[in-house]
Amino acid sequence: MSSAVHSTQEYDMDIRSLSSSHRHPQDAPYVHKVGLPPKQNLFKEFKATVKETFFADDPLRSFKDQPRSKKFILGLQAIFPILEWGRSYSFAKFRGDLIAGLTIASLCIPQDIGYAKLANLDPQYGLYSSFVPPLIYAVMGSSRDIAIGPVAVVSLLLGTLLQSEIADPVANAAEYRRLAFTATFFAGITQVTLGFLRLGFLIDFLSHAAIVGFMGGAAITIALQQLKGFLGIKKFTKKTDIISVMHSVFATAHHGWNWQTIVIGVSLLSFLLFAKYIGKKNKKLFWVPAIGPLISVILSTFFVYITRADKDGVQIVNHIEKGINPSSVNQIYFSGDHLLKGARIGIVAGMIALTEAIAIGRTFAAMKDYQLDGNKEMVALGTMNIVGSMTSCYVATGSFSRSAVNFMSGCQTAVSNIVMSIVVFLTLQFITPLFKYTPTAVLSAIIISAVIGLVDYDAAYLIWKIDKFDFVACMGAFFGVVFASVEIGLLIAVSISFFKLLLQVTRPRTAILGKLPRTAVYRNILQYPEATKVPGVLIVRVDSAIYFSNSNYIKERIMRWLIDEEELVNKSGQPKIQFLIVEMSPVTDIDTSGIHALEELYRSLQKREIQLILANPGPVVIDKLHASDFAQLIGEDKIFLTVANAVAACSPKNGREGADVVGHYKGGLSSGVSSVTATLAPPITMKQERRLMICSPNKG
Repeated sequence: MSSAVHSTQEYDMDIRSLSSSHRHPQDAPYVHKVGLPPKQNLFKEFKATVKETFFADDPLRSFKDQPRSKKFILGLQAIFPILEWGRSYSFAKFRGDLIAGLTIASLCIPQDIGYAKLANLDPQYGLYSSFVPPLIYAVMGSSRDIAIGPVAVVSLLLGTLLQSEIADPVANAAEYRRLAFTATFFAGITQVTLGFLRLGFLIDFLSHAAIVGFMGGAAITIALQQLKGFLGIKKFTKKTDIISVMHSVFATAHHGWNWQTIVIGVSLLSFLLFAKYIGKKNKKLFWVPAIGPLISVILSTFFVYITRADKDGVQIVNHIEKGINPSSVNQIYFSGDHLLKGARIGIVAGMIALTEAIAIGRTFAAMKDYQLDGNKEMVALGTMNIVGSMTSCYVATGSFSRSAVNFMSGCQTAVSNIVMSIVVFLTLQFITPLFKYTPTAVLSAIIISAVIGLVDYDAAYLIWKIDKFDFVACMGAFFGVVFASVEIGLLIAVSISFFKLLLQVTRPRTAILGKLPRTAVYRNILQYPEATKVPGVLIVRVDSAIYFSNSNYIKERIMRWLIDEEELVNKSGQPKIQFLIVEMSPVTDIDTSGIHALEELYRSLQKREIQLILANPGPVVIDKLHASDFAQLIGEDKIFLTVANAVAACSPKNGREGADVVGHYKGGLSSGVSSVTATLAPPITMKQERRLMICSPNKG
């Protein structure tokens, strides 16, 4: 007898709540009501919502309880992080930054010349963009590892969008440059605005799958564009789709290709790919692929100079303007038609540049275990592009290839960007004339070797394994860029990302729950086939907030579950469905449309003589249910803390099935529960009896 009593004490809350009606009224109840959150005034609630939406990281917490002078210093450090980490800067850190800065400078100089070609600008503008922007970022940026400068994807995007407005960048070079600087200015304005207003979450609307597809398609497009310089073709299509490019390549095969250029291009591309292979196989040799482009430029320039291969049709860079960035403030369009064109192009380019930089920054911050403030990064990137637009630069951002080299070279702070900037400055001042005989084939080879890594096969395969719809988004963006244009691919990427979001919001998942054997836990019967349904009760879980966009669907889906279950019950001869329990734990919020849908569901169930029961609504939901009087409509006694409580109270056999709530214990203990409980428990009061019977189909 004592062992049986001891066993009953180990039963969980649900069987205790069922038997709590047998206890003395003064005993603490075991069936807890769903609590109402404390009332807040409208201003406090609005303030809390705004803080959670825009200031979730509580950026002002370091200012609390500080004197005014300290707040001023903290404010300056927030805007210029260099003032914070600069105080603890040491020679040991400088040594790492110096090596890293020199390494990424050797990589960026040849890349910048090539990327300027992608943007249809003269070579010096690529170098300009690796001089001023890195200096601004080093002062204002919070990432220790990002290497700033032009990147392939943004250069191609900018060049394509600008060329759609000004068809011939050569004949209208001055107008084209002005539009490029205007677009860069508005790219910076966009980035600063997003950071200042703390709207950085907007860039997250472009899904990872869409970015993988877009980047892969852009890499293929960039590589195809390089065939012009790689094969020595003089007349080449201005379109970027693969069909037009391949038609242009094969149409000039008999008379437009230059065999000397092809030999130079193939040789140097093979060298660069081999250098990348060495660096990948042995991490200690990371510097080999980093200096590979510079070695390629030096060797190819020397070869063309001594053989005068340029006289045999090998295209060369020719003139690169000497000197540092000239001012371009007076070249930015602040009025007229070009203002709107520049703003439109700048917003698109700025968003893509921002997405790439934030992704790179977060990747390396996670590797080194430090926090990256996304909003500060946006302000820093935007400021450097605004200043850059006034100093003859085009859109700059974080480069993944350079940032990876920077990281592996042992950079400690953003000083590595300053070192790189100084090297670019010296190059502009003294070395640019030496690039005169640099063949364009080597620049094409450098760009091809750089963008190959943007085609992430492993990521695409992982996306296929995890989510087929994400894979569709990935491939849609990829084929849109490759077969149409960069703009079309970007539009497809954004459209599919939004479509997926809308689909998830408007068509949320619902599930039928069953009880896991030997537990009081109710789970999805599709995930747990061993879970059993409770006779006469249908338990449905809604896995989303209930809004105007999905409320009607949720109501119809629950009714469809009910109709299907009733048909199944009728065929098998099981007890009729008399209770519908809606598990609301995942329902984080509900609006007026959602409450209206619940009211319609309640009325539909009344006609079928089925009672609606709610289980575990959250604080926001229960508050709105009471505010709308829906809780009073269905009865507050129809709202339970857990599904197990609801099942125990609403069991078709007046609570006798409540023992099933805790399942069947080994050793046959469950068979003696009712008798033990009845023996030990005192008589129930009339009030408790009404509480027990209120949900029973046999009441009255």
